[in-house]
Amino acid sequence: MPLTPPAPIETPRLVVRQITEADLPGLMAVNGDDTVTQFLPYATWRSIDDATAWYQRITGIQATGNAVQFVILSRADASVVGACLLFNFNEGSARAELGYVLGQAQWGRGLAREAVGALVGTAFGAMGVRRLEAEVNPLNQPSVRLLQSLGFTREGLLRQRWVGKGKTYDVELHGLLSAEWQPAR
Repeated sequence: MPLTPPAPIETPRLVVRQITEADLPGLMAVNGDDTVTQFLPYATWRSIDDATAWYQRITGIQATGNAVQFVILSRADASVVGACLLFNFNEGSARAELGYVLGQAQWGRGLAREAVGALVGTAFGAMGVRRLEAEVNPLNQPSVRLLQSLGFTREGLLRQRWVGKGKTYDVELHGLLSAEWQPAR
């Protein structure tokens, strides 16, 4: 069974729902910031054409059932504050990878933890995922701390795993099993 998108996930401050094309201008502000994307393996968006090309690519990937792309919205004003993603779903192992990005103006407020934590809970619950993995550049310490705060275990260093922006990067592999998930952490 493919990875099936859940109903929108609501938290006290956020809504996490499947992305639509109407979200692209808001995501442009997030992914168009070099500081936000500095540790990510993809190029910073420079135009709405970059956003549209990305959206077309992710729509095709979602159609395979191997990924679900979410947008993170503020409940207060419905503005886009970030995005998160379950991808590389392996049905036989009930395993998926986790990715996320948050706009710089939102950093330091606990919003990434709130959104990603809600998605993790839904992945392990309604979506039937058994194991989640996340790869993170070890220089991105806020991301490492986020994963640790959610209960992920650092499982190893993958040397020269990513090539992005003309550089080769090591990444840490972090994993979390559904049996280990503690939603009230």
